[in-house]
Amino acid sequence: MTDRRITMLQAVNEGMREALLGDDSVFVIGEDIGRHGGSFQATVNLQADFGARRVIDAPISEAAIVGLAVGAAMTGLRPIVDLMFADFMYLAMDQLANQAAKVRYMSDGQVEVPLVLRAAQGAGRSNAAQHSQVLHAMVANIPGLKVVLPATPEDAKGLLLTAVRDPNPVVFLEDKMEYGRKSDVPEGAYEIPFGAARIHRAGADVTVVATSSMVYVALDAAERLAGQGIEAEVVDPRTIVPLDMETILGSVRRTGRCVVLDEGPRSFGAGAEISARVAEEAFDALRAPVRRLGALDVPAPFNAALERSTIPGVDVVVAQIRELCS
Repeated sequence: MTDRRITMLQAVNEGMREALLGDDSVFVIGEDIGRHGGSFQATVNLQADFGARRVIDAPISEAAIVGLAVGAAMTGLRPIVDLMFADFMYLAMDQLANQAAKVRYMSDGQVEVPLVLRAAQGAGRSNAAQHSQVLHAMVANIPGLKVVLPATPEDAKGLLLTAVRDPNPVVFLEDKMEYGRKSDVPEGAYEIPFGAARIHRAGADVTVVATSSMVYVALDAAERLAGQGIEAEVVDPRTIVPLDMETILGSVRRTGRCVVLDEGPRSFGAGAEISARVAEEAFDALRAPVRRLGALDVPAPFNAALERSTIPGVDVVVAQIRELCS
């Protein structure tokens, strides 16, 4: 395999292409994913190359799409559902939470549901309150689902291929603001294991656990802090179910401080869960209380300036870490 720089969207498209090439039981289904190429162009050219029986344009009914996919997965197929926006999961919550997540458990492992549900989430595009929600904490709270949050194109492709080959239902959430970001991505098929965090930057003074697009906020803050004599270590969990607490705790024990940065609502979110586990399991190593930074507990505003004010930014992260390290 050779590496070349491609965007997150291209990496996701390649991941689906490799999955379709490698396994005849894989198919993709969603709204406008055929000739239109999907709402964000993630499925461009797939229907032309694999046909309308494997890349299926569905009616506008998320409940029907996910319900069909659950049934198909139970009978041995491996569907990839393109749900456009994460917000639309609410329209298929019975199928996702009561069927997909529970069938394997309720059948004592006799029936598997190898389903991948892809969706874009996050604020920053003025898509307003019904198309900008960050919902990974909600689905992480449903036993039976795995939850993936890729931050880089390389991770997106490898984690997507792992998701397709997993016997369990996987919710795969991409931040729409990162679709144009480029990085080196291997050609061909490869997998990245679930439950293996990635350390993007080493540091000795504070651990910043950052999810999805917040990885880049953390990295920008770390660069600024380095000029002020504070070295931040940036840890990206990549998956929150399963969650690699071993890597997170190892980092916290080295640095003695922890900030958790997540774009979901601050209250009752993924940041709160990670913070609680760090406080419980590495209390003896902490030199200061754990801090969690998240979005304000308000619907996403349509106005761009107001929207930006609801999301943790670099200035806020730098100020919080400086105070923590003082």
